[in-house]
Amino acid sequence: MAMIDIIKYEGDNSTFVWKHPREDFSTSSQLIVHETQEAIFFLNGQPLDLFGSGRYTLETQNIPLLQKVANIPTGGQSPFHCEVYFVNKVEQMAIRWGTDSRIQYVEPTYGFPLSIGANGEMSLRADDSKKLLVKLVGTERDLSQARLISYFRAFLMTKVKTYMAQILKDDAINIFEIDTRLQEFSDALRQKLASDFSEYGIALERFFVTTIAKPDGEPQYEKFKELHFRQYADVAEAKLRQQVGIIDKQTEARKMVIESEAIATKRRQEGYTYQQERGFDVAEKVADNEAVGQFANMGVGLGTMVGVGGAVGGVVGSAVTGALSGAAAQPAEALFCDACGAKLQPGAAFCDNCGAPVSAPSKCANCGFAFERPGKFCPRCGAKREEQR
Repeated sequence: MAMIDIIKYEGDNSTFVWKHPREDFSTSSQLIVHETQEAIFFLNGQPLDLFGSGRYTLETQNIPLLQKVANIPTGGQSPFHCEVYFVNKVEQMAIRWGTDSRIQYVEPTYGFPLSIGANGEMSLRADDSKKLLVKLVGTERDLSQARLISYFRAFLMTKVKTYMAQILKDDAINIFEIDTRLQEFSDALRQKLASDFSEYGIALERFFVTTIAKPDGEPQYEKFKELHFRQYADVAEAKLRQQVGIIDKQTEARKMVIESEAIATKRRQEGYTYQQERGFDVAEKVADNEAVGQFANMGVGLGTMVGVGGAVGGVVGSAVTGALSGAAAQPAEALFCDACGAKLQPGAAFCDNCGAPVSAPSKCANCGFAFERPGKFCPRCGAKREEQR
């Protein structure tokens, strides 16, 4: 029987296990194992030596287990009989899966029974070569992706449906919000299924739930769906109204601040003093009828507002006079002698203390305040009275 010189993998990437068609080799044959593969020698159904990636010349020192079992003679091109399996360890992706029937469970939020389905994709990889060969391959010549999935289909459907019902219940996942939690749902399922695959030497690298088939059209489901989305719409509308109200208040407050800053800037540009600006503020309140009573109680005279400043002060004083026209007349203010400062009798032409003639009250040229007694400074704006003469 002719001996083969080269032993290498001749399958494709959709194959998990491939058995070399020849079973007679010599100790000078070359074994080639690619990076993503492992090669295992079998004899009488028993896995013996395992080879990782590389190129090997089959000598007795390279196959010690086979040497012990088969009694292979040393030296020369000794023939021996065995089976060589190549295990493809590349990760095989986009393997479709789907439930073959509906999953029955009680929806945790509304407490009504539901039946749903699911499907998606997963990726598998050969992890333990010897375990995979012994438990699944046996005497088969290969193990394709399709055949592997057919082996796992029954237990996969049973496990997936059981685990899905458990996760939905334990995590209280709302059926109407499940699409937003597919990644979390997929990871939980992969963790539960991983140990079931590893028992056969297969690693479940990834597991994705891409679609949840809901019972659309069922009267009970449609009723609760309408209730759920109505509640969601009401909450969203309330939040929107609250946000709009906050925005309106913020806009109004910002507008008032801008207007106040603009008025203050204009007054500063026109050269008004701080006392004059305060006079404007008081006049504005009087114009809004917010402080009429306060003026009456505080005894603020019309002359105070009239003396706000120049022509503008006259306008403001007129506005205040009009606003206070309905208020009760205030008693005449007391007068004092400009010479000695003594209090004058009402209507007196001369001071009864020093005999000085009584003159008309002078006014501050800066703010228009009517002086009531002698002094060096204006009691309103602080300007020196000597400078006003």
